[in-house]
Amino acid sequence: METPLVSYKGVELHRKELIVLKDVDLQVEAGEFLYIIGKVGSGKSSLMKSMYAEIPIISGEASVLGYDLTSIKRKDIPMLRREIGIVFQDFQLLTDRSVYNNLLFVLQATGWKSKSDMDERIEQVLKEVGMLNKSYKMPHELSGGEQQRIVIARALLNSPKLILADEPTGNLDPATGEQIVALMHQIASQGTAIIMATHNLALVEQFPARLLRCHDKHITSC
Repeated sequence: METPLVSYKGVELHRKELIVLKDVDLQVEAGEFLYIIGKVGSGKSSLMKSMYAEIPIISGEASVLGYDLTSIKRKDIPMLRREIGIVFQDFQLLTDRSVYNNLLFVLQATGWKSKSDMDERIEQVLKEVGMLNKSYKMPHELSGGEQQRIVIARALLNSPKLILADEPTGNLDPATGEQIVALMHQIASQGTAIIMATHNLALVEQFPARLLRCHDKHITSC
């Protein structure tokens, strides 16, 4: 049997010395789509940040993509993050450069060297998110939905096994949000696991998948 991409057993997380989540048991398999719902401040973002070693694991067992998060060395954290795609609510695109140069920057920063390989990969991910004809545009020339598609393309660049999407539709109108979630389900169907934090229950009902709730410092199945 394949090892889960994410395995948490009895995990406890703190923010500013306060318990955010405790007794977290969670396993995520390759190609799985998982929603995490809960109120603002219930621990959804903290859980995701712990997966790329931004928030430490206080106790319990935790591994992500084969990295033991309880003992990961600082020098190994960039390697872990390279294998995870992250999609933010507020896009976090570099506003002073084109779509193409945003994606090129990530590839150069993660060790790609060949210009032709980089061009080919950028073309592939833009095609995958339906944005191939927008590579020359600046972020401010794109709609919110288009920017989020670019963010998803950016998350796909290094062929991650896992994508973490934190409220990816939070700044989008309902119709655009639906398109983005449909796109992410399509990506998951090709083998990339996706964990999506959301408070949009209409989207969860429209695109059903496994559902967990953060509430009262615990995570429970819905």
